[in-house]
Formats: sequence, structure tokens, C-alpha cells
Amino acid sequence: MYSTIDKNLKAPSYLQRWALTFSRDSAILASILIILTVLMGFFIVAPMFTMFAKSVQDIDGNFIGLTNFSDYFASSAMIASIVNTVTVGLITTAIVGALAFSYAYALTRTCMPFKTFFQVIGSAPILAPSLLPAISLIYLFGNQGIAKELLGGASIYGVIGITIGMTFWTFPHALMILTTALRTSDARLYEAATVLKNHPVKTFFIVTLPAAKYGVISTLILVFTLVVCDFGVPKVIGGSYNVLATDIFKQVVGQQNFAMGAVTSVLLLLPAVLAFIIDRHVQRKQQNLFDSRSVAYTPTPHKVRDNICLLFCSIIAFAIISVIGMAVYASFVTFWPWNLSLSFNNYNFSEVSTYGWSPYFNSLTLASWVAIIGTVVIFIGAYVIEKGRGFGPIRQLLQMITIIPMAVPGIVLGLGYIFFFNDINNPLNGLYATMLLLVVNTVVHYYTVGHMTALTALKQLPAEIEAISASIKMPQYKAFFVITLPICAPAIMDIAAYLFINALTTTSAVVFLYATDTIPASVSVLNMDDAGQTGSAAAMAVMILVTAATAKIVHLVAASFINKRTQAWRQ
Repeated sequence: MYSTIDKNLKAPSYLQRWALTFSRDSAILASILIILTVLMGFFIVAPMFTMFAKSVQDIDGNFIGLTNFSDYFASSAMIASIVNTVTVGLITTAIVGALAFSYAYALTRTCMPFKTFFQVIGSAPILAPSLLPAISLIYLFGNQGIAKELLGGASIYGVIGITIGMTFWTFPHALMILTTALRTSDARLYEAATVLKNHPVKTFFIVTLPAAKYGVISTLILVFTLVVCDFGVPKVIGGSYNVLATDIFKQVVGQQNFAMGAVTSVLLLLPAVLAFIIDRHVQRKQQNLFDSRSVAYTPTPHKVRDNICLLFCSIIAFAIISVIGMAVYASFVTFWPWNLSLSFNNYNFSEVSTYGWSPYFNSLTLASWVAIIGTVVIFIGAYVIEKGRGFGPIRQLLQMITIIPMAVPGIVLGLGYIFFFNDINNPLNGLYATMLLLVVNTVVHYYTVGHMTALTALKQLPAEIEAISASIKMPQYKAFFVITLPICAPAIMDIAAYLFINALTTTSAVVFLYATDTIPASVSVLNMDDAGQTGSAAAMAVMILVTAATAKIVHLVAASFINKRTQAWRQ
């Protein structure tokens, strides 16, 4: 009897075990929050602060106030770049908004055939680097283009080429948002409109458009931001039509004028930040128009409408296939336009570049590490911010910092990394021009989208599951592996695929940061095009496209396999 009492006295009580578990969870959470805060400070906040500081310094690093800005605005060429950037942004936004909305409407609100085919084709440009449409347009409408007569004597080099190229590249981004905005609608509103004998056009303006207005506004803001911040298209096909993104490249690479490059970056940051603020304001005002009592709208066949939409989507799909197909065809042409026989000469990169195939394999390495490291950091970061118990102020601060990358153009982020890491006084200087820094830069560049995806998945966790794990005193770190990861597997797969594909296609964020042994394929495309090796540039761009498409197919197959084993609870 006494031995039993003595044994019970020595064993930890239930309350003691719970306290031990809680303290362990708190220690793990605190450690992760500290690590994330340090990483975000070094890789997000510090580079941006350094860039702002550089814009108010002279070449020797002395503070000179707004002198650089006054010099910038005293140049008529710089003012022209601002006007050109806004002009191209507004024109492209209007065109893409109209085309993508009509295309999404046809996919979601009609009974036209071949919807799956048109959905795939409409999303295809997102797999290509922005350089691909620019190169393809040169082969189509350039000085030696096969269809240059269609422009009626106008030059593709300039505002026309930039607008067409950016329309191609931003179209799938707009399509994804608008398809989501139009897919869900309450059929009762349309029934009421029919009972009131409203004309279909009137129904469109009083029912369809208001229900999707927030998606439309977000789309227009996104497209405008992508256009004014993109570097690839205007660099390849812009000619003498300067925009802010190409001005930064010329100031830094061409003239080694880092202070003026910083000034241009700050100016380029302004429209992106303004667009981001407007978008956040719009999202806060958005209300859910579909609830448990709503009836999902299902389109009914309408021969005239469906045939018109089929014709429209066919034209858009033909244009997309033509641009991609032209790039693929040009990559096999022996010597454009004098020797049109097909060969693999352009894929023999070692003949036209000292880097050979190494940029392609560098991109595979970069994309793989970005997908692995980025997915782990992003999802764990989102988990501790959303599901962490305690340390509220730190979690709120981290949440604010994670939004910053969305408002920072890639080329601006890359320039900030130059100023911060290419400083011999910085203990992190050893990271400069390494593959690790390229990985970190790319993860940061696309951090916000992955973070929002993870937050969305975490918010959908059934409250009952978390309540049960808490009631049985299961440690939070154990619940993370046993419960959270399996349930959020689809979102984790989506984040990994998103990071991998974008790491393959990105140019602007890494164009300043590579070394001879770390040059990625997208930058190699740019360099080969600059050297006049347009055929080889097209071949490398096609390799990126094929690799991204393969990765997407693998993602879909793997996601289907994993979903069957982890998402049965949803049934």
C-alpha cells in the first residue's frame, strides 16, 4: 500500500502534464516567431529600407535629401517614362479587363461546348515567361515577321508590342479571378429578373455585373500592377519606348547610377502600393452574396448566345495558340528568315552562349529549392500566425510584414537586395550572387500569394477537430502533423506548384542577383535576345514553358492522388 502511494506521489499529475505540454508549445511557438521575425527583417524590411536610404544619398553615401528626385523630374526623358508607363498600364488594363471578363463569362454563364479546352488554353500563358510573347511577336510582326503587313505599316517595337505582349501574359491572371467571381451566383436573382420581364442586357447590368464588381475591380488593379512592374516584355520589344521598369535596368546595369536607380524604384513602387491599398479597401467592403439559402445558378442553353461565345473564345484561343506556337516553331527554324528548314540547332545552347545548358539546370535547381523551402516556411509561418496561442502583437506584426512583398515589384525587390547584400560591411555579404540568395529572393517575391493561400486553408479547418485536439490536451505541434497537414494537403500542393512555376518564369526579381554559375534560364533568354540570338532565346523560353507545363501536370496528378487519401472527411 505504501509503495503504491509513494509511486503515485512521484508520478506527474494531470495538471503537471498539461502545464508541461503548454510550456513546450509556447517554447516552440516563440522560437518559430523569433526566427520568422529575424528572417523577415533581414530579407524583406532591411532591403526596402536600404533602397529608400540610397535614393536620398549621393554616390559617396552622403545624405542629400530630395536632390536626386529633383534631378529626376528635371529630365524630360524621365517624365516621358512615367507617362509611357501609365499609358501602357491603362490601355492594357482596359483591353485585358474586357477580354478576360467576356472569356470568363463564356466559361461560367453559357452552355457552349469545349469549356475544358478553352479553360486550359486560357490559362496556358501563365506557364510561360513574359519574354516568350515578346519574342513570338517579333517573329510575327517584327521587321522580318511573317505577318507584319497586318499592322498596316505600324511598328511592333514600342507601345503596340508592349500592349499585345502584356495582354497575352496578364490574361490568365485576370481570367482566374474573374472565373471565380462569376462562377458562384444566386439563381433566385435571375428568376426575379425573368418574372419582372427584364431584358437580358438589363439583367446583366443589374444582377451579373454588381455581383462580380469586386472581382472586376481586383482584376483591373492586378493587371495594372503587373503591367507597370513587368520588365521582360518592354525590354525585349519596347524599342525606344522607355518605361520605369526598363529605366531601372538601364540606370543600374548600363550607367551604374545606383542612386538614380533607387529613385526610379521608389517611383515605380508608388503605383504598385496605391493599387494594393485600393484593392485591400475593396476587399474589406466585399460581402458574401451567396449563403446557405441561395440556389446556385446553372446556365440554360441559348443557341445564339452560346454560338457567339464559342466564336469569341475560339478567336482568343487561336491568338494564344498562335503566340505560343510561333515561339515553338521559331525555336526549330535553322536561321530565320533565310533558312526555314527545321532543326535542333537553336537548342544547342553551347554554340551561342558560354553558359550552355547550365542556366536551364540552374532554373530547375532554383525552382525546386524555392518550392521546398518556400512551402515549408510559408505554411509554418501562416500556421503560427493564424493558429498560434499567445504572442498576439508579434503575430500581428508578422502578418503586416507578409503583405509587403505583394506591393513590391520584382525589379525593385532585386535592386533592394543589391543595396543591402552587396555591401562589404554587411555580415550577410557572403550570400550575394549565390543560389541561396536567388532562392530567398524568389520566395520573398511570391510570399504573399502563398501566405494568403495557406491562411485560406487554415481558416477552413473544422472548429470541431481543433476543439477535440485541445480537449484531449494533444500538444499543438503534434496536432499540426497529425491533423493540420493532412487536411491542408491540397493547399500545400498548390503553394508548392505556384512557387515552382513562378521560380521558373521569373526574370525581374533575379536579373540583378545572379553570378556566372547561378544564371537562371529566364535571364539567359534575355541575354541571348540582347546578343541577337533570338532563335536560341525562343528555344530556352520554350524549354521553360514545357517544364512548367510538365510540373503543372505532375501537380494535378499528385494532388488527385493525395486528395483521395486525405480529403475523405469532406464527403
